Amino acid sequence: MNSRNISKNEQTNNFDNLKSDYFLRKLFDILKENKSFSIIKYNKKLQKRLNISIDNYKEYSKIEIELKHVDDKYGTFINIFNNEEEYYHIYFDNSNEEIKRNYLKENEKVKMIKIIIDYQVKSFEQLFNNCFFINSIFFKKFYRNNITNISNMFSGCWSLKEINLSNFNTNNVTDMSYMFYNCSSLEELNLSNFNTDNVTDMSGMFYDCSLLKKLNLSNFNTDNVTNMNHMFSRCSSLKELNIANFNTNNVTNKGIIFFGCFNNYVIRILL
Repeated sequence: MNSRNISKNEQTNNFDNLKSDYFLRKLFDILKENKSFSIIKYNKKLQKRLNISIDNYKEYSKIEIELKHVDDKYGTFINIFNNEEEYYHIYFDNSNEEIKRNYLKENEKVKMIKIIIDYQVKSFEQLFNNCFFINSIFFKKFYRNNITNISNMFSGCWSLKEINLSNFNTNNVTDMSYMFYNCSSLEELNLSNFNTDNVTDMSGMFYDCSLLKKLNLSNFNTDNVTNMNHMFSRCSSLKELNIANFNTNNVTNKGIIFFGCFNNYVIRILL
């Protein structure tokens, strides 16, 4: 059997990498339990000494979002619970200056907001609820899969015209209810990467998405969904809906799924 001799340097490097990775995991676990992750996450000197890179450690990577807002409006751009403020880092115009306030009233000339969310956050419920001045949302990085609740996440974002969810991770999400409620300016919505295997509630998910003309949900797995009440209500411009793989065997609350959908168009439903 052929074997290659491993040099002493290679052995040392392999051992150092293994040691660093093991130590990093243990350190993260301890910091996570004590909510002291900030000790290391911005300390480049300590990272260098430990021979680690937080940016490359995907299991604990942050979620990164970019927002653009409508010029003639200002208001809330993100909803943060008081006990979670330390886990949200907000920058204006991609500058390094961190802004602590949640409103743009004094910063009307800002064109772009960058938000970095630490791994401790597990729910995005009402994250952008009633943030009516947002024009565009782009999830640039989304390595984690610990988010379980995205209900009402974009509800009331009636100025939202563009949303990029191509990196969005829904692997463990159970609640998508009213996620896009009243997103009445959205004309396109690509959810082809959504994993809905664990979702139980889709009620009102697209309620009042009144400019959507096409919606392809052929990738949706609805085996565990129990609530679809008002799922497509008031989607009054909807012409084509692909629900080819929908399974409603476990749905106990169907309510009025298509209420207000037939005023102007007849929907072509692909089954």
